[in-house]
Formats: sequence, structure tokens, C-alpha cells
Amino acid sequence: MLGVLSAVGVAALLLFGLILSPPDVAQADSVRLFYIHVPSAIVGLYLAFGVTCLGSIIHLRNGSVFWDLLAGAAAEIGVVFAGFTLVTGMLWGRPTWGVYWQWDPRLTSTSLSFLLFLGYLAVRRLDLDPAVRSKRAAILGIIGFLNLIIVRQSVQWWRSLHQGSTLNPVDAQIDGLMLFSFFLGLIALTSVFFWLLLHRFRVAWMEHQIEAASVTTALAARRSEAADYDGLAGNT
Repeated sequence: MLGVLSAVGVAALLLFGLILSPPDVAQADSVRLFYIHVPSAIVGLYLAFGVTCLGSIIHLRNGSVFWDLLAGAAAEIGVVFAGFTLVTGMLWGRPTWGVYWQWDPRLTSTSLSFLLFLGYLAVRRLDLDPAVRSKRAAILGIIGFLNLIIVRQSVQWWRSLHQGSTLNPVDAQIDGLMLFSFFLGLIALTSVFFWLLLHRFRVAWMEHQIEAASVTTALAARRSEAADYDGLAGNT
């Protein structure tokens, strides 16, 4: 059901974003990237990495395997959304700024978040004791989320080419069908995130169960070998 709703939401987003919503007065049709760029940033950077941070904190407090695996699954999806955010931002920057990339504070800090969570995923694949590996990843997950404070405030703290908040309640820059298309994109991509999270967590849980079963089998085999050796030594 969630997958069907996500597909319908994405289809509706394409309809409104590409066809029904009007072009912008200043940016013309390039503004249509707004309907996927900003929702992708919100879902990837704040929602997905927020779940990773929450799961990391809970795992550090009580060693919960559930929250550790959920944090890892959310980080994987968040990295995909963050990468998509950077790509769409570059495509939007070309007609707006005249170049695909500038070392702008918002772009630079967002790229740093992307790299930090790539590092988080790399730590989760290290050949270490699972408890040690999960603890190190959790610490990095929290640090990575704290960097989002810089991402959020970068436009206000430094001189930036990147525009400020489009949805400022005091001075909103969009309304009508454009505003509706934006919220439609936010809902659709949020639904996609939870659908992906559900399935990725299931895979992670099965991997954990298989790994745990393999360890149990290996321990049982070693105990059996030890018992056979003790019996042989006793007979000798």
C-alpha cells in the first residue's frame, strides 16, 4: 500500500511540477527543479539523517540492535537523497548562477554532510567486532547530524549565493499552485523515504539474523570439537 501511494504521489508531483504549475517570473521554467530539490533536501538531510541520529543516540544508551539497524538503513537512503539534492542543485545553479558549482557555504556544508554520512556507511562495513563497529558508527552519525546546524544556518551566517528560505512565513516567495506543488513533492518524497526505509530495514534485519545464526553455528561447532578433543584426551 505504501509503495502504491508513493508511486501515485510521484506521478502527481510530475504532473503538477512539470505541467500544471506556472513558470516563475524571474526563473521561468527552471523553477520546476524547486519542487524536487528542496523536498529532497528536507527528506534526505533532516528526516533521514535525523532518524540516523535518533537511532544512534538510543543505541549508545541501551545497545538496541533495532535502532542501530534502523539508523543504518536511514543513513543509506539519506545519502541517496542528499546526492540527488546536490545533483538537482547543480542543475538549478547553471541557469540561475551561470555555473554548475560554486564553493558557496550552503553547497559546501551540504557536501560535507554527504561525505560524513558516506563515512558513516563505510564504518558500518569495517571488519570489526559488531558492538565496536556499531558504537563508532553511532558516534559518527551524531556528529554528522550536528553538521546540519551549519547547513541550516549557512545562508544567514555567511554571504551566500544560495537563496534564503522560500517559505518564510513573514515574506513567502511562492503561493497558489506553486506552493501546492511544493507540499505535494514533500509528501510524495516523504512517502518514498518511508517505503524505502521499511524494505531496507527488513533486509538489514535478515542480514543480522543470518550473521547471528552463523556465529551461533560456529560456536556450537567449536564446542563440539572441544568436547570430542576432551573425550579423546580422556580415553588416552
